[in-house]
Amino acid sequence: MSSISTVILAAGKGTRMKSDLAKVLHPILERPMVNYVIDAAEEIGSEKVVLIVGHQREKVMESLSARAVEFAVQSPQLGTGHAVMQAAGFFEDYDGDILVLSGDVPLLQAESLRRLVRDHQESGALATLLTTEMPDPTGYGRVIRDESGAVVRIVEEKDANASERAIKEINVGIYVFQSKALFDTLPRVKNDNNQGEYYLPDVLKIYVEQGEKLAAVVTEDVEETHGINTVEQLKHAESIMESRQTARA
Repeated sequence: MSSISTVILAAGKGTRMKSDLAKVLHPILERPMVNYVIDAAEEIGSEKVVLIVGHQREKVMESLSARAVEFAVQSPQLGTGHAVMQAAGFFEDYDGDILVLSGDVPLLQAESLRRLVRDHQESGALATLLTTEMPDPTGYGRVIRDESGAVVRIVEEKDANASERAIKEINVGIYVFQSKALFDTLPRVKNDNNQGEYYLPDVLKIYVEQGEKLAAVVTEDVEETHGINTVEQLKHAESIMESRQTARA
């Protein structure tokens, strides 16, 4: 099996948290939430873990100084594709796969990531994404499939038309890529969208246009894919983490 490394997106402000603190530093059970994402990356045997930092980067780096991670700076912040591009220098001689995680999705468990990586490596796909179905998919990128069920693209909600918005299957924002193909393709991503940003899912669009193979793994536990965007969601995540710790005790 190919080796795996992880890139964690941790540059955002988290304006909806109504706090000056960088989003990924908000605590769950007295630990900054990004620590749980690093834990999962380490549990699956990541050869290297690179955090993309931006907002309050000094505080984030100081908070994680005891962790075996490296840092790449995204400034200015021009989208998820632009964020991952900042890690390119860490992977120049690397020939394995790269798992892309979000620093504000702390409930994702190592077992789900192992399944994602395993399915990716067994399929031979250039990229594999984690998806789930939500009764109310508002705010998430929709997964567009063709008649055969193959993933053909991801449409961000801001760019989706009415029929695309009606789709319940959403992109969780967690991916595995073949490293060399990823960094060869990222410079070709354009920012001709409503936000003027470089979206990581557009790499998938380029692969489809080239006739390359994509794979998707539907997660069984919707709860663990939730990002933390509000204080209420943070409290909910903390209660889930408490329950997990109690169950393990």
